[in-house]
Amino acid sequence: MTSYSTPPGLARFNALEEHAAHAALHEACASTAWGKRLLAARPYATADDLYAASDAATAELTAEDLAEAMAGHPPIGRPKPGDPTSAREQRGMAGASEELKAEMLELNLAYQDRFGHVFLICATGRTGEQMRDAVKERIGNSPEQEREIVRVELGKINRIRLARLVEED
Repeated sequence: MTSYSTPPGLARFNALEEHAAHAALHEACASTAWGKRLLAARPYATADDLYAASDAATAELTAEDLAEAMAGHPPIGRPKPGDPTSAREQRGMAGASEELKAEMLELNLAYQDRFGHVFLICATGRTGEQMRDAVKERIGNSPEQEREIVRVELGKINRIRLARLVEED
């Protein structure tokens, strides 16, 4: 019989007092509904169990919950000052040309005007050009199509952020 032990970061998360666990989850995703669902399912035996709970909670977010989650994300090309998470995730824009940064600003504003929220994409590992191309492609979507794409992208971001949370020593 194989024995599995809970990774130290996950064990620490499971043991956090509720307010501290809520704060840690809020750092990963600003949706209150998402955080409450993940809190209610603690403790998690494996990181995969946590990721599955995150995926299920993300799938059930209402339009209002998604809006709350997106409000916690800065526009692409403008990470929150002093926030290492958004800077790390948007690294692909850090070395972009001034022309690309200006184009991305215009596209972000046009997207926000069309949909009423920030352009959300899992930016980790993407170049500035890839993010620009994605916003150009997605700006023509219907609001319903875009909401579902945002849900998928949010799920990817949440998984990456949860992995960082549970893999920390």
